Amino acid sequence: MSSAIFPSSVVAGIEPLVSFKDVPNSEKQNLFVSKLNLCCAVFDFSDPNKSSAEKDIKRQTLLDLIDYVDSSSSRFSEAVIAANSRIFAFNLFRVFPPNYRSGSSGGGEGEEEEPMFEPAWCHLQLVYELLLKFIGSSSLDAKVGKKYFDHSFIVKLLNLLDSEDPREWDCMKTILHRIYGKFMVHRPFIRKAVSNIFYHFVFETDRHNGIAELLEVFGSVISGFALPLKEEHKIFLWRVLVPLHKPKSVGVYLQQLTYCVTQFIEKDPKLASSVIIGLLRYWPITNSQKEVMFLSEIEEILETISTAEFQKCMVPLFRRIAQCIKSSHFQVTCPNKYNLSMFIFCFCRYAFPSPKKNNI
Repeated sequence: MSSAIFPSSVVAGIEPLVSFKDVPNSEKQNLFVSKLNLCCAVFDFSDPNKSSAEKDIKRQTLLDLIDYVDSSSSRFSEAVIAANSRIFAFNLFRVFPPNYRSGSSGGGEGEEEEPMFEPAWCHLQLVYELLLKFIGSSSLDAKVGKKYFDHSFIVKLLNLLDSEDPREWDCMKTILHRIYGKFMVHRPFIRKAVSNIFYHFVFETDRHNGIAELLEVFGSVISGFALPLKEEHKIFLWRVLVPLHKPKSVGVYLQQLTYCVTQFIEKDPKLASSVIIGLLRYWPITNSQKEVMFLSEIEEILETISTAEFQKCMVPLFRRIAQCIKSSHFQVTCPNKYNLSMFIFCFCRYAFPSPKKNNI
């Protein structure tokens, strides 16, 4: 192996190409560290013929590492945990080139764009798989791991959700969920870091590639919130989830966003009226596709809203419904004429409760 590609300082100690089955159990974690250090070498995949032998060596070594984590039953030492965090940092954390494509093109359905695939995916995929298995392993002590998978590591990991490669979004979604479950001490920070990503997306850039995946993770997080809801969680609903209806690209992630919102309302039905008022605040005036989406979400909320909550928002809501029915755009008018009976039914049910029999 060329020392320019695998420096001697990297492969010092146990020879990393030795198989795990050829060393005693007492030396396997040392061999594991040696193999991890070897995999810190990062290759240029713009030329597929460049360093092809070394790329194959690294790929096989990554497969060996994954198999070892799968089969390991002994606690990982701190040296192993440190070496793992190092290989993940070397291989995963990188600066993406500027994206000149529009991230907020369409209103509802968005324009289909050709995905940009990462040329080094044959290595990155294995590194992601190793990270996923390592975080989920019972051999990893969370009390020791939290020192290496710290706030800085989490922020850099979250930045990878802005990759152009959709395969990376799926990997990151699963890993983020696993980290949130493993390191309870980091949960408040993860929620804050994700909120900052949403703020940056809504109020500054209007583009991000992984919003749907972040919301999908948080749908599971919200469903696990204890009752009564903390004020911090309600603020997340009002200041983060409701404003996420503002961007023109909301159609890309509306399904996940609606799920998060309805999870909050199921846990605390008193939040329904404030959500509807928030939707009315961000109501699209000139985008018919978004109007249809908003009406669909409101219909879902109305199916579970209480009388008291409905009465808090029914006047501004029906003013907006009236404007939609008078719309000159068929995509707004036709669906609402079709659903008009549902809105009238809700209005009559909540605005005029049935009188008692002896008072009829």
